[in-house]
Amino acid sequence: MTSDAREADVLERIEAFRRRRPRLKDEIVTLAHGAGGKSSAALIDAVFLEAFTNDALAPLADGARIDVPGGDRLAFSTDSFVVKPRFFPGGSIGHLAVHGTVNDVAMMGARPQWLSAAFVIEEGFAIAELRDIVADMAEAARDAGVTIVAGDTKVVDRGAADGVYITTAGIGVVPAERQLGPELVRPGDVVLVSGTIADHGMAVMLARGDLTLEADIRSDTAPLGGLVDALFAAAPSTRWLRDPTRGGLGTVCNELAKATNLAVVLDEARLPIDPAVNAACELLGIDPLYVANEGKLVAVVAADEADAALEALRADPRGGAAAAIGEINADPEGIVVLLTTFGGTRIVDMLVGDPLPRIC
Repeated sequence: MTSDAREADVLERIEAFRRRRPRLKDEIVTLAHGAGGKSSAALIDAVFLEAFTNDALAPLADGARIDVPGGDRLAFSTDSFVVKPRFFPGGSIGHLAVHGTVNDVAMMGARPQWLSAAFVIEEGFAIAELRDIVADMAEAARDAGVTIVAGDTKVVDRGAADGVYITTAGIGVVPAERQLGPELVRPGDVVLVSGTIADHGMAVMLARGDLTLEADIRSDTAPLGGLVDALFAAAPSTRWLRDPTRGGLGTVCNELAKATNLAVVLDEARLPIDPAVNAACELLGIDPLYVANEGKLVAVVAADEADAALEALRADPRGGAAAAIGEINADPEGIVVLLTTFGGTRIVDMLVGDPLPRIC
């Protein structure tokens, strides 16, 4: 095959990949539909968007920005937490129930302020454990600077739930000067991540005790509002934010590529991964690009603000391992490309299946 023929073949494969769109073919819900990858996207597109479509929902971001009378803008988000086990190194379902929602609000450029919390509790659940979970939520709320102002409690029959499930909703105020959205992203922009990836998912996986593998890995669950404030102070033209939870870094970068119709080019050598986490992923055959995080953000910033943004992130203890991991290119449109440590390239698709169910 000539070089021209090889190039044409590559371009044809890229175009075929670009045309692929997740479609719902399943007749029943599976764990994969909750993993944040292709199956989740297909379920949302075929079931929920068809019924609920509106302008605020359409961007499918971490939450919605809502204009209110008087010119203020609010960010609103909601999330449910079913993690197993409920307590793990570095956190608990109580910490996640606060951090997960306040971080989604923060990714809209807002300063989180208020939460609601709803509990579905299985009959027979120990009150002592419930007190511990609620204490962790109170601690996390204080740390995040938010107030839990409303709630609900339901109890279901023994065996109808796995202990306790928690749903939180959050509201924050978006400062007038902050503008975010995929439409602002341009070729040449820089992709940043605020620290090591895959910590949370691997911490929960090992805490289940199903594997004969021991490692000192702790969840990164933490509120990100302070990091967002520091980022905007240093890089006021920050284009886009997302916290790479379910589906990991690889999936949120695909969401960015799809929303912008630009290429997200990642450099494998620059991805910050804790050696213990990397070793565990290798032993289990799991790609850290698809493992959930609960205390990291991904940002797209203008190239001339990238150094200042990195400096600001690294000045915060929660962003000490921040790194510039890639850039935005014009081509190949709508594709995430990884420059490998071997000198080659590979396409990074959205997560397929669910290698780590119930990690948040």
